[in-house]
Amino acid sequence: RDLENLSFSPRTMFSEIPLTREITEAYKLFAGGTILAGQKALEKGMAIHLGGGFHHAFPSRGEGFCYINDVAVSIRRLKRDKLIEKALIVDCDLHQGNGTAFIFQEDRSVFTFSIHQENLYPVKEKSDLDIGLPDFTGDEEYLAKLSSTLLQIWQNFEPDVVYYLAGADPYEDDQLGQLKLTKAGLKKRDNWVISKCLEKKVPLVILLAGGYAFRVEDTVDIHCHTCRIATMLFGRPLP
Repeated sequence: RDLENLSFSPRTMFSEIPLTREITEAYKLFAGGTILAGQKALEKGMAIHLGGGFHHAFPSRGEGFCYINDVAVSIRRLKRDKLIEKALIVDCDLHQGNGTAFIFQEDRSVFTFSIHQENLYPVKEKSDLDIGLPDFTGDEEYLAKLSSTLLQIWQNFEPDVVYYLAGADPYEDDQLGQLKLTKAGLKKRDNWVISKCLEKKVPLVILLAGGYAFRVEDTVDIHCHTCRIATMLFGRPLP
């Protein structure tokens, strides 16, 4: 209701962004794009949505630049349409996906996994599996924990679709964080996650999520590499 009426309240005041008609319409489009990406991933095997990954939004309030949790909306839509039964969320943004964790905390059909900087926004909710990393974690430790944990998840949970939040903000020169991943490390992260989904033959939705490098060009470069790696591994143009 607040989004429709453009009224700030306790439900919207922590979004940290303006509340205008243009912005609320954009968030609806973002959610629609993630729904479409989910449908296309089931149809084609993989899809990328450049405008998705708003994982701080809760059912009843916005937070952290997020008004609508597009990942949750997309999964719920696919489940409602009986296109999937189980989904895995692999959240590699710098920040924990607290809204997503809260939304699915009682839903055993959706596994939420978040690897993030621990000593940082937001106030944490409980994902199915959280890895909170210490400040200054670099490529080697990050990639080792990510790969071993995902292998553990795959042994116990067989999803019909994976939503991968490929945040650019674990980058060593990000303004909002203190993780120390290099561009080469982030490429390895993307390559590992995407390759594993292809190996498992599980449809994959890639969302670019956050990125706040001091040089905007670095954030763009990291996101572009995610898209290039996905296209290269997929072997044909992606929807």
